[in-house]
Amino acid sequence: MEYTIIASKLLGALGLLIFGMRMMSDALQKMAGPQLRHMLGKMTANRLAGMLTGTMVTCAVQSSSATTVMTVSFVSAGLLTLGQAISVIMGANIGTTLTAWIMSLGYNVDLSNIIFPAFILGIILIYRKRQRYVGDFLFGIAFMFWSLVMLSMAGKELDLEHNETVVSFFASFDTSSHLTIHAFLAIGTVITCIVQSSAAVMAITILLCSTGVLPIHLGIALVMGENIGTTATANLAAMGSGIEARRAALAHLLFNVFGVFWVLCVFYPFVNGVCYLAGYDPSVSGQATRLPVVLAMFHTCFNITNTLLLISFIPQLERVVRWLLPQKAESAHDGQNLKYIQAGPMATPEIAVFEAQKETAFFAERMHTMFTMVTQLMDDIHADSFDEKYANIEREEDASDKMEQAIAEYLAQLSNDHLSDTTKQKIRQMLSEVSELESIGDSCYKISRTLARHRELSFAFITSQTDNLHKMRDLTDKALRQMCKVMHGHRSEHNINETYRIENEINLLRNKLKEENIQAINDHEYSYTLGTLYFDIVNEMEKLCDYIVNVVEARFGK
Repeated sequence: MEYTIIASKLLGALGLLIFGMRMMSDALQKMAGPQLRHMLGKMTANRLAGMLTGTMVTCAVQSSSATTVMTVSFVSAGLLTLGQAISVIMGANIGTTLTAWIMSLGYNVDLSNIIFPAFILGIILIYRKRQRYVGDFLFGIAFMFWSLVMLSMAGKELDLEHNETVVSFFASFDTSSHLTIHAFLAIGTVITCIVQSSAAVMAITILLCSTGVLPIHLGIALVMGENIGTTATANLAAMGSGIEARRAALAHLLFNVFGVFWVLCVFYPFVNGVCYLAGYDPSVSGQATRLPVVLAMFHTCFNITNTLLLISFIPQLERVVRWLLPQKAESAHDGQNLKYIQAGPMATPEIAVFEAQKETAFFAERMHTMFTMVTQLMDDIHADSFDEKYANIEREEDASDKMEQAIAEYLAQLSNDHLSDTTKQKIRQMLSEVSELESIGDSCYKISRTLARHRELSFAFITSQTDNLHKMRDLTDKALRQMCKVMHGHRSEHNINETYRIENEINLLRNKLKEENIQAINDHEYSYTLGTLYFDIVNEMEKLCDYIVNVVEARFGK
């Protein structure tokens, strides 16, 4: 019963550790999410810059998983090349070693004196609107430190060093055998893949080593397994993404597997060198308190050395993953599935908002393409291919309805999370954007239906009508191009007045054509039916431009 109670304390402390790190990471991403995205997107001019960027971002958010998932999302969105992503992931591996040092600190320093002041200050800041994310960050740190104190206390309560059964169990393993090292490496990999937290497995490893029951060689084998197991996070995040994102996640796995491979080749000399740096002698007993530092030192030395060995071979690593995942492995985009949004369990709010922005911009491109299909239908109104092109527009309109619904549902789910005011505003803007974009698709379909009715008539538009429709079509296409340009860039890079200018030009042309159409019908230049169909198209194009203005205004926050 006593061991059951202590085991429950251990599991609770591990859960608290994971929660605290997640809370701290999320708070940091909310405070500096856009800045982190800009840093990842711009500070990757070369391999060294990418590596340093990955290191700094991971040290900041205290989660290599957050950095790698963010990087995979950027590759999927086309903001980072595969080579840039690999360098960032290498840096993330170095940055995550800070976590092991924090944990080793928790086993060597009494952190209880700073936990409760952090809780008090955190709760005060949480109730202050402007500083609530700083409060969340302090709560995350306090929970993390509290969990380390609880783990340390539970380890002392277990008193494993005096438990003959446990001591004899671990003593039965031959630490000089590579087979034993491989077995513990596999155990570390499997456990990390299951719990999806290398920090939790690292905490267990440090606990066992600090009590003196787990030999340092077996603890280091577990740490190497954690390095492989943690790559499962990025690979899970990439499953619903494009081929480049899956390649980036695979590169992360290959990078860590290669590191483990060469360390296994020089395992004992390398471990002895690390022990020497940490001031630990494996042949001398009674030094268990030094083992957390040794594990942290190994984790750091392993990742830094592995990065230094491979950073010059990023192009070669890139070629390997392209060979393992060729382009044909990517399924064709069927026009209805989302391209950038990956509503997986690993997505964080900042990444999710970024993906939604890319998806909305892609939606705008789709609507411009749909209008181009309508213009082609207009030119081929009497061609044999008309029915096929009309059917394509029908399918595209149905796809736009589904796309709007999928993006809106994704944004609605995202809005349930704890978000910053800026992020909430972005979500409201995007909900407005996708609604107006879907209306553009409706207008395109209405124009195509009007053209289909005109095709049934025995007479065509006269030359002046055709010329006027081409003028209206060209202005509408110009407005759509401007809309797509605004959707892809930062709003500070564009001027909304250009959209207003085009809209004003379209309104003036529509009013002019309306008067001319009425006059032409009165003068019997063409029938009332033909005039009605003609002006229905003109009027629908003007409505389409109104939707374009609404999209651009939403993008500018108006």
